[in-house]
Amino acid sequence: MKINVLTLFPEMFTAVTESSILGKAAEKGILDINLINIRDFSKDRHNKADDTPYGGGVGMVMFCQPIFDALRSIGAEEKKIIYMSPRGSVLNQGKIEELASLDEMTVLCGHYEGVDQRVLDYWNMEEISIGDYVLTGGELAAMVMIDAVSRFVPGVLGTSESAADESIYSGLLEYDQYTKPRVYEGLEVPEVLFNGNHKLIHLWQFRKSLELTKEKRPDLWEAYLSEEKNLSKEEKKILEEIVLKP
Repeated sequence: MKINVLTLFPEMFTAVTESSILGKAAEKGILDINLINIRDFSKDRHNKADDTPYGGGVGMVMFCQPIFDALRSIGAEEKKIIYMSPRGSVLNQGKIEELASLDEMTVLCGHYEGVDQRVLDYWNMEEISIGDYVLTGGELAAMVMIDAVSRFVPGVLGTSESAADESIYSGLLEYDQYTKPRVYEGLEVPEVLFNGNHKLIHLWQFRKSLELTKEKRPDLWEAYLSEEKNLSKEEKKILEEIVLKP
């Protein structure tokens, strides 16, 4: 998958794109993250990319020319372009999986007071938000989206089940995790995790996920209860117990 990122601050992305899982995926050729400095396309002698807004108001607005030329340089016409914006639809699992199915997408990171509306209109950009709050720029939001989308690109994670099994994507919060040592300062790992019975371990994990979701995310809990589920007899019994539990 190729991801073009238009930004005024490409150096912000290197810590994310050149390390950890995304960096390894790039080395294998699974991901191609193309960072494009919008200022490089400015025709202003000082590489200016913003100006004061018409109609007054505080802050600066990124103007059309550098963004138009940057998009044309990568042949972005009629391709998927996303603008990270607090007024966009909030990123969710469905949108992440939809974007992960693309061969290529382009992400525009706004800054200051945003970009000239003609950029969004002409290039038919989809506005996406990562939450109901405002950041100083679109770079951090873009990193969150790119990381989430990349996890669903085949080959990025170790196994095809890894992304779908994670907290939230399964419909439930993830169960508690433990590692060595078995006892630390008197705190013990649950005994069930050592008995080698994978069925019992799975049922314990399922119970913990249900309990945590009911306690911490009642919105997810209600959504989970409303969906049809293909549960085993044992899982159904555990679910009934948690539902009735005060």
